[in-house]
Amino acid sequence: MPNFEPDSILNELKGEVNKMYAIIKDRGKQYKVKTGERHLIDLKAGAQIGETLEFKDVLVCSNEEGNITFGTTANKNAKVIAEVEGVKKGVKSMTIKFRRRKESLTRKGHREKYTQIKIKEIVLS
Repeated sequence: MPNFEPDSILNELKGEVNKMYAIIKDRGKQYKVKTGERHLIDLKAGAQIGETLEFKDVLVCSNEEGNITFGTTANKNAKVIAEVEGVKKGVKSMTIKFRRRKESLTRKGHREKYTQIKIKEIVLS
């Protein structure tokens, strides 16, 4: 599912470019995050609206000057703090199984659930 973030695009058009970013790993998926962005991650069961999440598995960090550090050992004290904004549903996918000359048709649908988060801050300490 594409991550379209109109807030960050407007900030870049205004000239307010935030060079600080991080790439975090959450349950097998990687996300490039900046402060103030909203992202859809896989559903975190039991996460309440307004709850604070910490992502300590930071793979890449970039500070305000643009210096980049790679690897979990170099970034072992780095963390990303985010706030849960709610649960969203993804695009519905349909599966159709059709058997010719049998007058048989099976339809199944599925919608993935995602947790929407807003990145509050990136801590590099």
